[in-house]
Amino acid sequence: MAVLSSLSRVAAASRSAVAKSTSKRSFSAIYSVADEFPDVPATTPSTLNASTASSTVLPSGLTVVTEDASSTSTLTLTFPTAGSSSESNFEAGAALANKCIAFKSGSGLSTALILRTLENDGATPFSEVGRDMASVGITCAPDKATRLLPLLATECTFEKWDLKDAKDAANLLVEEAQANAQLTLTEQIYAAAYGRESSMGKTVYTPSASNPGIISFRERNYGMKGAVLSATGISDHAAFVQAVSDGFSEANPGGGSTELSTTSGYTGGESCLSAPSAGYTHLAVAFQGPDGNSALSNVVKHVMSLSAAEGVSAFTAPGLVGLYASSPAAASSGLVDAIASAVTATLSDEVFARAKGLAKAEAVFNLDGGSKLLAEAMTTSILETGSFSGAAVSDSYDAITKEDVAAAITAAVKSNPSVAAIGDISAIPSHASIASKF
Repeated sequence: MAVLSSLSRVAAASRSAVAKSTSKRSFSAIYSVADEFPDVPATTPSTLNASTASSTVLPSGLTVVTEDASSTSTLTLTFPTAGSSSESNFEAGAALANKCIAFKSGSGLSTALILRTLENDGATPFSEVGRDMASVGITCAPDKATRLLPLLATECTFEKWDLKDAKDAANLLVEEAQANAQLTLTEQIYAAAYGRESSMGKTVYTPSASNPGIISFRERNYGMKGAVLSATGISDHAAFVQAVSDGFSEANPGGGSTELSTTSGYTGGESCLSAPSAGYTHLAVAFQGPDGNSALSNVVKHVMSLSAAEGVSAFTAPGLVGLYASSPAAASSGLVDAIASAVTATLSDEVFARAKGLAKAEAVFNLDGGSKLLAEAMTTSILETGSFSGAAVSDSYDAITKEDVAAAITAAVKSNPSVAAIGDISAIPSHASIASKF
């Protein structure tokens, strides 16, 4: 009974406390949560809007393309002729060195000031280069985009310490590439496809560029004529275009010319690098890919991937489509047959439908995979078609038929295959033997 009496007293005390608490807070019922707690975030999210893209070609020849739905802004300025394939013999290694000289001293600004400005605004700079083009860019908050925009167009003053730092950084990238099997194989497959001395076949990773070569290459290829500026998260396209016109008013117009090294054209062939002590074999076989149609190339890649055995992967690269496989040296004799079976497999309706769906999903997801991926997709579309929209990307895949893919694969196989192998290549057949399998 004593226990029950104690419980009763506790219950009565609890009811009394609740009643007093309620009476004390009854007045606050006439206020909303936002009134009483003004810093609490809204519980109802804002409505998501579909992305809208706009593009404008300026008198300088620069194409500006923007979209307005991204929560972050990526500004990517792409120079379509600044890849290593545009190097003259005198400029060997200049494309890679110019990648490393991005955001160095220029237009009256020191390297330290440029980098500090980016850091203070929470921006992330980047620069990239390949065989066909180069780009510089910034990822930042949308409200910082216009302020940071002119940093993409600074006219490099080629200070001797900046040139030294750029060449040192480029030489480090060369060393890293030479130690990376996949990058080395990529260089070998291009050498096989276009010829080692051609503009497309020579390596991107050439060390020890000369100062005059770096300067000549930048002045000739880092110009506004033909360049593409892609910007995400831009709410007012017209205002941004005006900011570009003002900020880029003194930018290098570009458009110069010089005699390039051997003109490139796909030839096919073989390029191997023997390293028996590696105990491992890497093999890639590539063919001439669909020209200027990245959507079709991606579908072909997925068709080959779905037809490939475990351990064989398909790839696309500018101008090429192919497959890669690797294995311990003792099992490398089966690599060629594994690749050949994926290329020559019959294209069924099921494989086509699945490959097309995967390729389209990959492209659409890239549009929503971050502002940098979206900016890259915008640039690619502008360079291929002259325009960009999310619907157009989707439509480009919808328009591909089974016949288109079959014809693309047939045309690829008819081209002389390009064969690249590195590592222990003692079990890899001759190029003629490999070509006979397709």
